[in-house]
Amino acid sequence: MSQAKVVVLCGGAPRHVYVANRLCRSLDVQAIVQEVGRRITPSKLASLAKPEVAARKIGRWLRDRKRYVGNREGEFFFRGAEVRLDRPDLLQRAEFINDTDVFETVRRLAPDVVAVFGTSLIRPPLLGLGRLGMLNLHGGLSPDYRGADCTFWALYNGEPEQVGCTLHFINAGIDTGALIAHVCPEVREGDDELLLFWRAVRDSAEVYVEAVERLSRGKTLGLRQDRKGRLYQVKDRTWAAEREFARRLPGRVVRGVSFPARVKWFGSVETSRPRVDAGTFADV
Repeated sequence: MSQAKVVVLCGGAPRHVYVANRLCRSLDVQAIVQEVGRRITPSKLASLAKPEVAARKIGRWLRDRKRYVGNREGEFFFRGAEVRLDRPDLLQRAEFINDTDVFETVRRLAPDVVAVFGTSLIRPPLLGLGRLGMLNLHGGLSPDYRGADCTFWALYNGEPEQVGCTLHFINAGIDTGALIAHVCPEVREGDDELLLFWRAVRDSAEVYVEAVERLSRGKTLGLRQDRKGRLYQVKDRTWAAEREFARRLPGRVVRGVSFPARVKWFGSVETSRPRVDAGTFADV
């Protein structure tokens, strides 16, 4: 087990729970702070009062309900078992990840690494905690695919080879911190957007563990992003984009291409060892 002390900040979806569990199995996790809701502020209420904003929010909710019907994500990550944390004793729930009590918890525990996945944007004073750094798992390949729905946009743009996740240090920008690793999943005939995204997350959990272990051994990780790339926002995924996606990918699945799983490390002084073997996994 790594000697580095870790605090995990995550969301509550099955993929977030899976990654938290994987970190707990190999690392010295001191606490898991799970963001369970977004605070409703006067400014958010005013925004929701705008017809175009309300229509977009409702449309995304309806689309996601359809995409996630049958608990596909839970089945993928937990194979029929209950979706739950392996270490509920470490759990602290927070309405908002930047709440004062979250900051106080992390400051008190003084972790070597803060491991983030699936929360709101981290803001000061929480931003910057972690002796060796604050890491984030992002569901796209930064810098070219930053922000939201990056698997969708990589497929939309005809770049299935650009499907993957980025492990990076967190700074004040959106997915702009120094790169640690790119994790690209195996791409198979008939894969859809969600399956590719989940496969990338599952593979990334292994890389997340190794990154913390490397940092704890004093290895140098992190390479500054050399260009701005592109930021995709939730509002960019319109119904028009959905229709065009369906036209470009009939059946909304990948056809005629295949790629092996691959990992690219950035800024490490030791030779990269492949830790992801696609043959060891069986997708639901």
